[in-house]
Amino acid sequence: MSSELSRRTAVRDAAEAAVPAALADLGRLVRIPSVAFPGFDRAEVARSADAVAELLEQLGIFERVEVKTAIVPETGAEGMPAVLATRAARNGRPTILLYAHHDVQPVGDESLWETPPFEPTVRGGRLYGRGAADDKAGIMAHIGALRALVHACGGDVDLGVNLFIEGEEEAGSASFAQFLSDNADALRADVIVVADSGNWDATTPALTVSLRGNARFTMTVRTLEHASHSGMFGGAVPDAMLATVKLLATMWDDDGAVCVAGLTEREASTPDYSEETLRDEAGLPEGVSPIGRGSILSRIWNKPSITVTGIDAPSVKNASNTLSPEVSVVISMRVAPGQPAREAYAALEAHLRAHAPFGAELTFRDVDCGDAFLVDNTGAAVTSARDALREGYGVEPVDIGVGGSIPFIADLVREFPGAQILVTGVEDPHARAHSPNESLHLDTFRRALVSEALLLEELDRG
Repeated sequence: MSSELSRRTAVRDAAEAAVPAALADLGRLVRIPSVAFPGFDRAEVARSADAVAELLEQLGIFERVEVKTAIVPETGAEGMPAVLATRAARNGRPTILLYAHHDVQPVGDESLWETPPFEPTVRGGRLYGRGAADDKAGIMAHIGALRALVHACGGDVDLGVNLFIEGEEEAGSASFAQFLSDNADALRADVIVVADSGNWDATTPALTVSLRGNARFTMTVRTLEHASHSGMFGGAVPDAMLATVKLLATMWDDDGAVCVAGLTEREASTPDYSEETLRDEAGLPEGVSPIGRGSILSRIWNKPSITVTGIDAPSVKNASNTLSPEVSVVISMRVAPGQPAREAYAALEAHLRAHAPFGAELTFRDVDCGDAFLVDNTGAAVTSARDALREGYGVEPVDIGVGGSIPFIADLVREFPGAQILVTGVEDPHARAHSPNESLHLDTFRRALVSEALLLEELDRG
């Protein structure tokens, strides 16, 4: 057996052996409720960052490990704590930047969870808990892969390694661009691995080669100076709910496809994906039809979508016979790859203003935009990643698009234009990230960790 093959086999064996410890550490991270949204305890996010920093210190390969923050330029507020670890390359080897995030989504309605969200629970080959998949598993895939590489090579590693574990991705990455600018030299790399995406299924790996952009904002619709009696004035005076319902309905046609002038679509082929698979993975009941036109994956990967994700109006419990003077909604739009998010937002705002019924007054605030991303899949690192995934999973990897957004990748491209960016992940289609009963498929995690260790081995070998 050649020395190269012997070393690669040793790394693979070490990665397999590293999985139990990585899962144990993942469980400890999941127990920390590191929600970075306003109104949640910032101290828990700091505790999570400290726990990640301790794991990185224990690797013993980094020249420095720091918990750091940056200032949000728009507000002057301090961002959430991130973890930065750096190790310079030796003997002409490249440098790789490994990204994941340690903050998590709020749990939502806790009664919908089958087990407590911050008590990691294993059942049916899955680890349940908030952040178990998104994205504390990404952190542990990085750490487990590094543990395997260091162990198999006896600490003799020449690869440059930087880790950036963000603390506010779920809350919008408000200080991300500033953090990159402040720490550009420490984060500079030849290859960047963003471990925050998914796979084709539990046994088939994927490289994410396209992501939709996003535009999220709050719109308030106002029709009255004050609330009025619905019996006294109903039928002559438009209430804000009526105006809001009519206005929102103009964003989609009868098929549920977005019909806003100025929004673009991307023309690209997609793999076969059945309606049956969609129903299974999305939880779409029989009798409820899918929306949109074209192939199912083209609707998710290559076309815009618009979702009303929140509404402030009188609750059912507090309903009275009153004409509401104003209603506020949060609108989340996914933008097709190829269209700048700000351009798409401008088109949607113009549409809403043009279609406001009864002269309703509209105001827009809290606008947050992030651009789509298309991967250059011709680089050497992409080939190496595909080889590692094929070896780690035992099947051919699939190039996929993702309907979700990772807006900060545009910041990475801007700050490090020469770096090759690989978007990977540990999730399978049943992970339910952002939803109740989020979970990690344990065997998918094992294969992801092994694959990343094999990628690191190849880059370290040069």
